[in-house]
Amino acid sequence: MRYLLLFLGLLLAVPAQAGGLVVIASPQVSVDTISVAEIASIYTMKKTSWSNNMPVVPVNREANSAVREKFSEAVFNLTPQELAEYWNQLRFKGKLPPLIQTSDQAVLGFVRSVPGAVGYIDAAQVPAGVKVLMRLP
Repeated sequence: MRYLLLFLGLLLAVPAQAGGLVVIASPQVSVDTISVAEIASIYTMKKTSWSNNMPVVPVNREANSAVREKFSEAVFNLTPQELAEYWNQLRFKGKLPPLIQTSDQAVLGFVRSVPGAVGYIDAAQVPAGVKVLMRLP
């Protein structure tokens, strides 16, 4: 019994592991799942339309967001700063980076209301009214 109490105490003392992310899309998007490679293509503006020719509208979190950092490392294996350098190069070619929202709720609202939109939020959020395309660690 003593060891059981000790074990339970240790479990409660260990901080919870940070949750993953979910990639979400507007209900009008023509796919139900997506690969990491496709997500990378979307967020580097190489993939610009869905299979039904609806434009892809990616939305990012702000550069200093922990959620964005987690997303960038999971999808690109790069930090947000390294991706910013990539976008600085593409701006000279006339390409703009994905739109930015400042909270998971703002991303969820944007994706829910903009046809073709895709974004990512913390997996702890309950994404009602959108498609969950993928879960990231």
